[in-house]
Amino acid sequence: MDSKDEKKVWSIIRRAQSFAHAFRGIRLFFEMTPNAFIHVFVTVLVVFAGFYFKVSSFEWLVLVLTIGFVFVSEVFNTAMEIDINLTSPEYHPYARDTKDVSAGAVLLASIISVIIGLIIFLPKIFNMI
Repeated sequence: MDSKDEKKVWSIIRRAQSFAHAFRGIRLFFEMTPNAFIHVFVTVLVVFAGFYFKVSSFEWLVLVLTIGFVFVSEVFNTAMEIDINLTSPEYHPYARDTKDVSAGAVLLASIISVIIGLIIFLPKIFNMI
């Protein structure tokens, strides 16, 4: 086998290395993104509220997907910023536009998440009053 064929062979070591790279990426995300801790804080609040209000299994599913949607959006935004900073170290309007659009995607994900949270939790809050 030549080296090209060797790379195609499945290996538990290669899979473990892939996971190590992925976990490094998650660690970098938290190190480089101050907003990540805001997302974690809001996630903890939502989870506590979910237990307090005894949300249904379906509502948990929606909440988990929504939380994941925001985190994944923020991770992609961070990856885009890293790439743009590397490929366009000097100011360029397209680089700025790309960063703004990427940040806008995170904002949209966050707004959608707030709306979903209100749909799930407001009726439960009003039932307490």
